[in-house]
Amino acid sequence: MNDDGPKGFDLAQLLAERGAERYELHTKHLNHQLPRMLRTIGFDKVYERAEGAHFWDADGNDYLDMLAGFGVMGLGRHHPVVRKALHDVLDASLADLTRFDCQPLPGLLAEKLLAHSPHLDRVFFGNSGTEAVETALKFARYATGRPRILYCAHAFHGLTTGSLSVNGEDGFRDGFAPLLPDTAIGLGDLDALRRELKRGDVAALVVEPIQGKGVHASPPGFLRAAQELLHRHKALLIADEVQTGLGRTGDFYAYQHEEGVEPDLVCVAKALSGGYVPVGATLGKDWIFRRVYSSMDRVLVHSASFGSNAQAMAAGLAVLAVMEDEETVAHARRTGELLRERLTALVDRYELLHEVRGRGLMIGIEFGRPSSLKLRSRWTMLQAARKGLFAQMVVVPLLQKHRILTQVSGDHLEVIKLIPPLVIDEADVDRFVTAFTAVMDDAHSGGGLMWDFGRTLVKQAVANR
Repeated sequence: MNDDGPKGFDLAQLLAERGAERYELHTKHLNHQLPRMLRTIGFDKVYERAEGAHFWDADGNDYLDMLAGFGVMGLGRHHPVVRKALHDVLDASLADLTRFDCQPLPGLLAEKLLAHSPHLDRVFFGNSGTEAVETALKFARYATGRPRILYCAHAFHGLTTGSLSVNGEDGFRDGFAPLLPDTAIGLGDLDALRRELKRGDVAALVVEPIQGKGVHASPPGFLRAAQELLHRHKALLIADEVQTGLGRTGDFYAYQHEEGVEPDLVCVAKALSGGYVPVGATLGKDWIFRRVYSSMDRVLVHSASFGSNAQAMAAGLAVLAVMEDEETVAHARRTGELLRERLTALVDRYELLHEVRGRGLMIGIEFGRPSSLKLRSRWTMLQAARKGLFAQMVVVPLLQKHRILTQVSGDHLEVIKLIPPLVIDEADVDRFVTAFTAVMDDAHSGGGLMWDFGRTLVKQAVANR
């Protein structure tokens, strides 16, 4: 045995020795287009630490996070209660994932989730949002004995094959056919729903109460009317709350904004993780679960190797406890209203700013064609090269000049989506609105670095055709 070599594993030492290689390692071993894209738009930052709704770089500069890891960081980063729960569960040395026993944590987390969903009865735990959707699709097909799922145009439900079959964006679907024979309808199109249900082969409609792409809410009354139509035809309503759930929109679930809506299956994930341990959950009615798990022979007909693991369950329980103790849902509603009101007040001030919409802390800022000739010619130049470039022109200076991280809401969209941690406060709102106002002032001045960067984006878009 050689005693001269290094022993054990030292994470701090590994990061100290090789952390600076992060972009090179990603280029060589992972998705090589990601670092290329980040460098192109100047997003190739090196963040050293994070807490709550903020990052810090090596120089101690503070960045405001208005993206929350695509909604994963509902409580912000490194909430002390969630951290302690994970330390505690690791220190407990539980006999986890034996596969042939019943640990208490999954049942306790299911009980907590169902308390927020009193019309639902049972939970399946998986590992991600797309897996939660896959579960709902399988359960709906089996429970109804029908093959087809309806979904809404421009929806995003995940990127695994089943979820991709109900993904309303061709850019994600292209090249992955054949997919399942599911059918898109327009968000809010009850006539299309009636027409498809008359064919008698529809198992369910899956819908985001507020679509992540573009931040479009379902029209008032649509979910309730769709639910009634579906049930009349013995089909199910699936609410995808992976991004909108757990307080994001100012209610625990986004479907709760419409009275009388009680989905048959509900999918959650993202914020349930506390930002630490991947977890997804599919909540459903008792009769659906009993039909799927109809006998002991079918006890493992749908399962997940890491589903219900102790770390994920502890994180989920801690998240729900924090949300209750800190009244996170009410805070998100108040802070979201303040942010949306202050941004809406800018619409009449800037001709490039078209609309501000959303609920709670899920807000879409849409840009549109200006009226003045000088700005209109520049807008037309960007649109001819690639739709969505102006929104990218706003996102970049927000980060570069004001150290605020945001995202364009989808490919070929002139919309910025704000989904910050639900713990942002009034000072964070002030910081964002001040920065956004400065960027809009620059855009409307007709010159400067912002439009120079726009020309760079045009060249890049043309080169990629």
